Amino acid sequence: MDQGGRALIDIVTALIRNEQGHVLLVRKRGTERFMQPGGKREPGESDEAALSREVQEELGCIIVPESMQPLGVFEAPAANEPGRWVRARAYAARIGGPITCRAEIAEYAWVDPREPGSRKLAPLVRDTILPLAVSLELQAL
Repeated sequence: MDQGGRALIDIVTALIRNEQGHVLLVRKRGTERFMQPGGKREPGESDEAALSREVQEELGCIIVPESMQPLGVFEAPAANEPGRWVRARAYAARIGGPITCRAEIAEYAWVDPREPGSRKLAPLVRDTILPLAVSLELQAL
C-alpha cells in the first residue's frame, strides 16, 4: 500500500521502439489490454536483471544491456487487477533476436504511439508510455 492507501504492484517495464518509432506492446493470455513488456522483480533482483529476465521469458529475445536508459517512475491503475495500481520503473531499451510469444504472452504488436488504433490499452500505456514515446521522438529530431 502507498501513503494514499492504494494497493500497489511494483514492476519494471521497457519502452522498446523499432526503426519506424513504433512501440512494442504485449497482451497476456486471458486479458484484453495491451501493455509494455516487463514484470515484477524477484527478491534482490535489480531492475536490469528483472527486465532482461522478463523479456526473455515473455518474448524469447534479449534486452541489449548497454541500451537501457531510465525514463522515470510512473503510476497508473492496473490493467488486469481491479482496485490495484502499478508503480512502474520504466526504461527505454533495444532488443536483440527474433520475437516469439512465450510464457503468458498471447500476442505482441508494434503500435504507432501517435495513432494506436482500436486496441485496448493498459492505462499506463495509454496515459504515460505512448505520450512519452512521442515526446522522446520529438526530442530526437
